Amino acid sequence: MHLTRFRINTARLGARNLLASPQRLHAAVMSSFAAALPSDSDRPRTLWRLDRNAKAEVLLYIVSAERPDLTHLVEQAGWPTTAAWHTYDYGAFLAGLSAGDTWAFRLTANPVHHIRRKEGEPTKRTAHVTPRHQMGWLLARQEAAGFRILATPPERRRLPEGDEYQLAVRDEHRHHFAKAGSHGRPDHRVPLVAVTFDGRLEVTDPDSLRQTLTLGLGKGKAYGCGLMTLARAA
Repeated sequence: MHLTRFRINTARLGARNLLASPQRLHAAVMSSFAAALPSDSDRPRTLWRLDRNAKAEVLLYIVSAERPDLTHLVEQAGWPTTAAWHTYDYGAFLAGLSAGDTWAFRLTANPVHHIRRKEGEPTKRTAHVTPRHQMGWLLARQEAAGFRILATPPERRRLPEGDEYQLAVRDEHRHHFAKAGSHGRPDHRVPLVAVTFDGRLEVTDPDSLRQTLTLGLGKGKAYGCGLMTLARAA
């Protein structure tokens, strides 16, 4: 497995064009793999995520089985003569995960639930829209995903509720995509809400966490959701 980091040059027109559309950015990411054919449905999942740390600091992360070639992204949205990308051996990092380890994490996800608006109607996938419900979505999945989000010590809590965990929600983005066969009609556009979680976790099941880190968490993986990364906790 490989983890790749690429800094996007936000001053370039090509970069702004990609950043405006998760569909275009997904296509650009998938074009990074010479062996990826549109007809090949059995390929391992490729995950990607945008970190918008500042207006001029936008980083693209990719987790993939195959080593990517981002030459086309450098030419379109990077610094062709002075900067490229960095790809790391992710397998060695994953193999070193152990139960009880604590890490800082970041995850961009599409937190959704299924509701029925009227009796007798089929359930409909709907996005969670409040930070508390979005946090609840992640907390409900932590055990199966191989980790436990750390609680906030009582002496460090600033709010009567909503501050129980070392977890924050930021950077909500709402996208609308034309549904296949809709020819761009407004009533056939599919919404997607993406939010970024930052927090601290403890590894409870290393094998399950390895699956989470390589296969993703939740829906919307083709549109930059599902990728969790870990960093040394301060």
